[in-house]
Amino acid sequence: MKRAGWYLIAGAAAGFAGVLGFHSAGTAAPALPGRPNPAAAGAPSAAGSAPAAAPGGPARHATGAVVSYGYGQLSVAVTVRGGQIVAASVPVLHTVDPYSQQLAEQIIPQLRSEVLAGRSAQIHAVSGATFTSEAYAQSIQSALDKLHVK
Repeated sequence: MKRAGWYLIAGAAAGFAGVLGFHSAGTAAPALPGRPNPAAAGAPSAAGSAPAAAPGGPARHATGAVVSYGYGQLSVAVTVRGGQIVAASVPVLHTVDPYSQQLAEQIIPQLRSEVLAGRSAQIHAVSGATFTSEAYAQSIQSALDKLHVK
């Protein structure tokens, strides 16, 4: 019976340490209202994630509407060639708190990869980031509507 108290204290301490580690793992500064967030812009990384050339004519660009969601606002810019999405970035990302910023910076590259792999705005929501995923999809669809692409 005496050991149960120690297990409870040790478990609580381990859980607290895990939460602190998760929240302090990101080093990115939160987005400031009225300013785009360059860290989440989706620019190609040094790992070679530059968009592949798709046949079908000149590239066309559009930026989707700024979509408000439960934890901030975002907008997605797309490049389309031959009716297919060949690049996507997030020029506008405003979040309500540092945790939401960190989550968005982790999720947006996954959403971008899914869009580029499927070459469309049809994406699956990322578990734990449903609102961000839905806002991303809405903004991409808005950009595609401006370009008259399905």
